Amino acid sequence: MFVTIINDCRDDNTMGRQTTRAAKLFGNVPIHTVGIEWNELEGAGNLIDMIDASDHEEGVIMVNVAPRYGRGKKWPNGTPFGFFWYKRTLVVSTIAEQTLSLAKKFGLAKELQLTDIATVVDAMIAKGKLPSDMRNIIVNSQFRSYDYMPRLANWVWEGEEVPSEKYSFENVEDVRPTIWWIDNFGNCKTTVLPGEIGFEPGKKIQMKFGELLCYRHLKDLPNEEAGLIVGSSGLRDKRFLEIVVQGKSAADHFKLKVGDEIL
Repeated sequence: MFVTIINDCRDDNTMGRQTTRAAKLFGNVPIHTVGIEWNELEGAGNLIDMIDASDHEEGVIMVNVAPRYGRGKKWPNGTPFGFFWYKRTLVVSTIAEQTLSLAKKFGLAKELQLTDIATVVDAMIAKGKLPSDMRNIIVNSQFRSYDYMPRLANWVWEGEEVPSEKYSFENVEDVRPTIWWIDNFGNCKTTVLPGEIGFEPGKKIQMKFGELLCYRHLKDLPNEEAGLIVGSSGLRDKRFLEIVVQGKSAADHFKLKVGDEIL
C-alpha cells in the first residue's frame, strides 16, 4: 500500500503536518508528496501521473487544490471533497473546476461520492470514530486538507459508511489544450494526446505561439531547436505531448506558463 498527497499547501511545515497525520492514520506505509502551485491543472496532471506510477497497486491518493479567491469564493469554505475508486486506488479530491478534468478525460470514473464536511463529521462522532470536541476544529478548519481530507480517506479506506451523494463527472469541466506542468528543465507538459492532433515525426503542428515540428525522441532535436515530443507523463499507452527546446527551457523560450492554451 502507498499514500500520495498532492497539495497546493506545499511548504515544509504544511507538508510535514500532512505526512505526519497520514502516517498516524494509515500506519507504516510509504507516504509521498507532490507540492503544486494553486492551479487546478497541476493537480489534474499529477493525479494521472501518480495513478500511472502506482501500476494499479492498492493505495490512497489525496488531491487538494482549493483556492479561496476568484471562483473559489462560490463555496462556503472552499471547494468540497469527494472520493472515487480507480481499480484498487482510492482517490480523495477537491472538485474545484479542473482538478478532476484529466480524470474525466481518461475515463477513470463516471461519478464520485461528494461529501459535506459537517455531515460526515457528525456521522463519525455518532459512530464513535471521532471525539465530539473535534467537531468545530474540523468543520471550521482553514486547513481542511490536514484536518478533514486524511480522516475522510482513512474512514473510506477502512470501509466506514460515509454520508455522501453521487456527483457525475459530467459536472466536471472539460480540459482545454493547455500546459499543466513545467518541469525543472523548462519542458512544458500539455493536456494534449498524440492522436488528438495527428502527431507523427516530421509533421508540423501550428500552435498559438508558432509552428512546431514533431520528433520521435528528445535526442532527435537539433541543439537549441524547439519541437513537440511524446513525453513520459500520462497513463498506460496514453502519453501527453510536451513542448521542448533542446538544451534550453521551452517555457522561457516561448514565455509559457501553466494554464496557457496552446492550440
